[in-house]
Amino acid sequence: MWTPVRPLPNTFIVNIGDILEIITNGIYRSVEHRAIVNSEKERLSIATFHGPRFGTDIGPSPSLVTDHTPPKFKRIGVEEYFRGLFSRELQGKSYLEAMRIQQCNENEEKTE
Repeated sequence: MWTPVRPLPNTFIVNIGDILEIITNGIYRSVEHRAIVNSEKERLSIATFHGPRFGTDIGPSPSLVTDHTPPKFKRIGVEEYFRGLFSRELQGKSYLEAMRIQQCNENEEKTE
């Protein structure tokens, strides 16, 4: 279910992307969002994207991974990440979920 958000006048809305959720180990959450046309009032939208360089990798920042906060996402190369992202159908947050490390009970091994 979509929830309308009414922004304050003269403000910016910043949507956090999936890569930032991975890097922050889930501290900052990306959100599914969409924009709809308002036939009564003019609106200016500028979409900008920033991502890591090819040839590097992405995963939770080492400074955010501890015994109490284990990694929640896999570490993979940027090329592999985008190849996987763009090869999937648009099904919500399915690729972010594919990046998630499955946590098990203490008696079981962690699986990816």
